[in-house]
Amino acid sequence: MKLDVPKQRLSTEAALGIGVFVAAFGLFVVRFLVPRPIAMSNNGDGLRVLCGAGITWHGGPEPFIHLAYSAPPGVPPCQPTYLLTQSWLADLAVRLAGVFGFPTTLSLVVLGLLSSLIAAAAITAIVLGLPYRRRARLAVAAGLLLVVADSAVFGYFAAVLGEGAAFLGLLLIAGGLLLTAREGRWSYAGMAVTLAGGVLAVNAKVQTLTILPILVVAILLVRPGTLRGARRWAAAVLAIGALGAVTLYAQQTVQPAVTPEGTLAELPGDDSREINMVNSIFLNIVDGKHDTQADLAALGLPPSFAQYAGNGWWHPHPVRIDPLYPRYRDKMDRANVIGYFASHPGRTLEVLNRAATDQLTARPDYLGSFDQSAGFAPHAQEYRVPVVSSLTGLIAPLGLFALVPLWLLVLARAWWQRRSALGVVLAFLFTVSATQFGLAALGDGIEGVKHQSVALFALLVALVLAVPVRRDDVRPV
Repeated sequence: MKLDVPKQRLSTEAALGIGVFVAAFGLFVVRFLVPRPIAMSNNGDGLRVLCGAGITWHGGPEPFIHLAYSAPPGVPPCQPTYLLTQSWLADLAVRLAGVFGFPTTLSLVVLGLLSSLIAAAAITAIVLGLPYRRRARLAVAAGLLLVVADSAVFGYFAAVLGEGAAFLGLLLIAGGLLLTAREGRWSYAGMAVTLAGGVLAVNAKVQTLTILPILVVAILLVRPGTLRGARRWAAAVLAIGALGAVTLYAQQTVQPAVTPEGTLAELPGDDSREINMVNSIFLNIVDGKHDTQADLAALGLPPSFAQYAGNGWWHPHPVRIDPLYPRYRDKMDRANVIGYFASHPGRTLEVLNRAATDQLTARPDYLGSFDQSAGFAPHAQEYRVPVVSSLTGLIAPLGLFALVPLWLLVLARAWWQRRSALGVVLAFLFTVSATQFGLAALGDGIEGVKHQSVALFALLVALVLAVPVRRDDVRPV
């Protein structure tokens, strides 16, 4: 199929795309490696990513990063029970390291460079898909570079954590949806990019599986180039079917996990459901700062559980050690927690306000950036590009009073652009941000700042794309 644009236009677009990609990747490499490599240290969940990459690892939270993880000699690879697409990137990094003679080593330098390459390609896709003239597109590219390179974001790309893959997936989805609305081969390239980003983002962690139905709606709303009628819907259905099939297959590639009850998990996240609910109940609700006995009664729990107020699943004195716990285990479920929040709107707003502060804080204070040989103190963090996170940190104490206006701004721009692919992308990013915010706020009482990072990243990308441009900078592409 011939591209329905003049040759001069094509060469101009190609030059723009190559220029943006080379510049973005070059800046990311310098930002990553100069004067020394940086990443984010393991918070204890890294063994899941490493397991998916074929490396058996034992250990808890670490104050420093490891620039390289190696499989212990003689120890067979573990069987992953939790799917994270960061494991796929880590496995690819291991294979690339094998080319240079290190067949069982995960180098965070290789992983960071690989992630930087994907991030640069995703930003290029967004720039090429925007319906703006070059000047405005380059301004958007600069904004996206500040977001992706920010110290609160960039370290996740070279880490054994799941958030980095979610960030990359969201960027690819945004670029793919914008390209899908273009004509000719651009549209088909956009569908492929959307599919790749969707697989990465949806399967980044259990929490991000909720992105799947949101993305399905977005794909249906974006018109593929000049396609009309049955051809338009056939293309959308094909993309959705491929996304669903790959996701279903990917989720079945991991072994069933063992739940705290000792049974095999049937669905993704079953092994952590009870843990999350205990944390939500005893850190968000029975926190020792309110009417503990009234809260226990509302949840159907005995008065003696007051001694566990403010203690989560992993605390030294958790409720799970109580002899009465097996009798009340069925109360540690989503329905009970949702019922409490629905009947206590004041407490719900309080929890959401605290979560909004966590989100805008942007960066956990316990995830270090350097390896031990760098000479920094444990948990030391880099601040090479702190622009965006510094701005959100300034308004973080305002909680919902800061977050809600940002949401409304994105929604207003989405409505203004509702007839375009940009409007669909803005609505998609807003919905992802809001749902991830709610899930992390009400469904898990620990690591609030880290668990809000996907919601914050979606919001920041949306804010960059929502910035109004001059009327003479808008044109069809």
